[in-house]
Amino acid sequence: MITLLKNARILSMKDDKIIFGDIAVTDNCISYIGDHYEGQTPDRVIDCQQNLLMPGFKDAHAHTAMVFARSAADDLPLHDWLYETIFPMEAQFQSNDIYHLTKLGILEYLTSGITAAFDMYFVPPEIIRASEEMGFRTVILATSDKEPISLLRERYLGYNKENSLISYQLGIHAEYTTSPERIKAVADLAKELHAPTFTHVGETESEVQGCVKRYGKTPLSYLVSQGFFANGGGAFHCNYFTKEEIELCKKLGIYVVTNPGSNVKLASGIAPLVEYQKAGVKLAIGTDGAASNNSLDMFKEMYLASVLQKVSRKDASAMDGFDVLKMATVGSAHVMGLKDADVLEVGKLADIIMIDLQNPAMQPIHNIPKNIVYAGSKDIVKMTMINGKVLYYNHEFFVNEPIASIYENAQRITDRLGKKKC
Repeated sequence: MITLLKNARILSMKDDKIIFGDIAVTDNCISYIGDHYEGQTPDRVIDCQQNLLMPGFKDAHAHTAMVFARSAADDLPLHDWLYETIFPMEAQFQSNDIYHLTKLGILEYLTSGITAAFDMYFVPPEIIRASEEMGFRTVILATSDKEPISLLRERYLGYNKENSLISYQLGIHAEYTTSPERIKAVADLAKELHAPTFTHVGETESEVQGCVKRYGKTPLSYLVSQGFFANGGGAFHCNYFTKEEIELCKKLGIYVVTNPGSNVKLASGIAPLVEYQKAGVKLAIGTDGAASNNSLDMFKEMYLASVLQKVSRKDASAMDGFDVLKMATVGSAHVMGLKDADVLEVGKLADIIMIDLQNPAMQPIHNIPKNIVYAGSKDIVKMTMINGKVLYYNHEFFVNEPIASIYENAQRITDRLGKKKC
């Protein structure tokens, strides 16, 4: 199957240069990028009309199925939000709930040009089933204490195969929700498999203070002392890191995955991204879950990632727009282990989005990459292609289930979960 995307502006994200030309996709990979395609007759031709093709955004920290709690727990601090509302609702989950809720989250990803998500949530087989049926690329992050270490090993070895929509990484939810024994067991497994590890770290000041009280160390320092992050990995949120922890991130190759929308809504804090960047720490962006965000919108995250640095440092030049765009594409792909889907290049996976430059917010055309960050919204996403298949085009979904059915299932589950006062 050959799909030709012709007459396009092309932003590869290898740099900020934009070229004019065509992209050919053979099956699930990019087979041609150049001025004018003259190869084998394509099966499908899409005239891009000089709109922009670029790599899809990668959501480097997500809880996809948490769409069930969108606006169900607003205007609460993190501890109350989590322990008094979210955990009690999650305790009512029934078979297939996560499967149906994940499908709704995937629809929202497609509208935002997100072609892959790093999904940290319960019941991985249900997330995988939903992702495969929808044609969506998902990296599963194993964090449940209830799953035996042997199962994590089995899944890690079983799912991380070439040309698969699904891959699998190791982690824990957080230091404050995980026993020392479990932390050590996951660290030992990661050492055995030479695998990176991932977790929430430094999200709130109270989290940091609690860890210091328990172990005499800040969260990242404690985890490192237990062998966690021995093979690198990623830390989610990272609003409160000491200079020592920043140095540990650089030394051990730990990515900082920022989630500005969720962090400001929960008043958790602002990650000092400029300090991390200056120290040489690698950066990525995630949406977190719709329960705290409340949307799965990479445009909002990119905008906030930049402007919060500017206002908190009182420096309008802080955090360049193109750097943020790179965080949401290349940086997020790398922390998720998706190095075959980071840039537009022959041989890479065809996870491609089209930006509608005819949208008023994209006119007049001046600096397209920065305008995507500072003026862009979901409205400018004209196409989302994953693994060579167009799943969203001109605000229409091309998935294997009626959209109304996905909405109905999600509403039915949400109504049931919300009946119990939390």
